[in-house]
Amino acid sequence: MTQEELTQLLGGWEGYRLEAAERREASEPGGRPEIWLTLEPDEWRCKYCSGCGEVVQAVHDTEERCVRDLPILDADTWLRVRRCRLACPRCGPKLERLDWLERYARVTKRLAENVARLCRELPIKHVAKYFHLHWSTVKAIDQAYLEAKLGPIDLTGVEQIAMDEFAIQKGHRYATVVVDAQSKRVLWVGRGRKREDVRPFFELLGAEGRERLKAVVMDMNAAYEEEVRARCPCAEIVYDLFHVVAKYGREVIDRVRVDEANRLRHDRPARAVIKGARWLLLRNRNNIPEHADRVRLKELLAANRKLYTTYVLKDDLKHLWEYRYEGAARTFWKSWYGRAIRSRIEPLKKFARKLKGYLWGILAHCRWPLHTSLLEGINNKIKVIKRMAYGYRDDAYFFLRIRAAFPGIP
Repeated sequence: MTQEELTQLLGGWEGYRLEAAERREASEPGGRPEIWLTLEPDEWRCKYCSGCGEVVQAVHDTEERCVRDLPILDADTWLRVRRCRLACPRCGPKLERLDWLERYARVTKRLAENVARLCRELPIKHVAKYFHLHWSTVKAIDQAYLEAKLGPIDLTGVEQIAMDEFAIQKGHRYATVVVDAQSKRVLWVGRGRKREDVRPFFELLGAEGRERLKAVVMDMNAAYEEEVRARCPCAEIVYDLFHVVAKYGREVIDRVRVDEANRLRHDRPARAVIKGARWLLLRNRNNIPEHADRVRLKELLAANRKLYTTYVLKDDLKHLWEYRYEGAARTFWKSWYGRAIRSRIEPLKKFARKLKGYLWGILAHCRWPLHTSLLEGINNKIKVIKRMAYGYRDDAYFFLRIRAAFPGIP
């Protein structure tokens, strides 16, 4: 086998030939041995300027670099590479362009690609330990790989979006995620949930994109609503079922349950039953798998009229999002609203009056049957990404990881 064939077999370092190889045993207990390969440039090769890409034969100077490559033969692999700086007549002194090594990189492209691929499955700390690289080096490699792979945010053709918040740190610190409701692709992630925090997305969308936007589905977040109205006056705001029902659970069911428990404070067994039934009352009847829990819920509702009323009206409220004709939806709402007002349950009456002011956003669902259940799934995946890394100190990198995890459907 010729030296050229051996070089191609081992590495395929285009433009270079393998001049020498040396194996060094581990210098410390538990360490890995090292293989050092000396590469010399081929004199006959075409040299390309890394600035303009043109062929340049004149060499300004050379310097030796030590570069990491993929491990071979159970050893860390190091390359001694003589890099040429070309005397380009157009760009001045410029490094030679190499297909297998970036200009200032200390690792080969294939090692960087393998590092980035493994970062999809493991925390950075574990990847760094596996390749014997510094934590910051692995993070920089993965961030550069994601930036190159994802490229700039493409907002072409976006007409329907979903917006939601998620917790980014302890202490009520949040970020906002914006998703294309049609392609299920994460478009943008930014820290904060105030009006000025989401403004960069609409500025990025541009005047034409804001005019093209037709519908925005969200929870009843006043900051989101104000910014959408100010920036996209032609877009309809759609309120999501999940958040309205969750709000009903907090403001009505929880409040009525606590009030009823306080009313029965002298009857300890009955009070304990009501106090311990919070999650049972908040769950959908069809999502209660245990027969004993279904029996317990039935007995609880049969024994307490107020809890029964609030529970039934919660289930009925969900039907409002099933209508596709606004007139029928409005008729159903009037019926539901009348029952809530006549219930003589103050938390329920208060919620119904408040919800009436948001009816236009609920009825918009008839024209735009959108929801944020996709965002709830995305938020759960974000929690997994964050937990796997034990949190992120770099927002830009964290948000790149989120975009990469949700590229959308074609």
